[in-house]
Amino acid sequence: MLYSTAGQMPVKISVKTTIRNGQDQETYELITFGEYIRKTSSIFLRYDEAMEEGSVQTTVKIAEGEGSILRNGAVKMRLPFQKNKQLTGSYETPYGTMEMGTKTSRIHHQFNESRRQGEIDILYDLKMQGSYAGTYHLLITFEEEKK
Repeated sequence: MLYSTAGQMPVKISVKTTIRNGQDQETYELITFGEYIRKTSSIFLRYDEAMEEGSVQTTVKIAEGEGSILRNGAVKMRLPFQKNKQLTGSYETPYGTMEMGTKTSRIHHQFNESRRQGEIDILYDLKMQGSYAGTYHLLITFEEEKK
């Protein structure tokens, strides 16, 4: 979905990550506030996360059939996504850098202009240092924050 106009709005964000590895499944949820930014051919969702290592600013970028998650702060991460492609990213901590790989089977974004809400849906296999870490389903829903 390409956009002809730029825009920005404060949003309430729900991030739900489900990780499957064999028979094991874990789900993590985060509710936070941030901003939704729309540019000509991409959308960005920006929010802060409190992690064990400290505060981290997360930026999710989605364009047609591809995207990325960037984290900056106490940890640095670059995780790229492109449908049906195997890509390499990285995860930096004070203890060192790990190579991360993604193979994305689904990447989808929608935004309902009249309801001022949307979602980002990414399904991918993750490898860390070359070893399979699981199948990740990232579902981010967001809606305009009413002030």
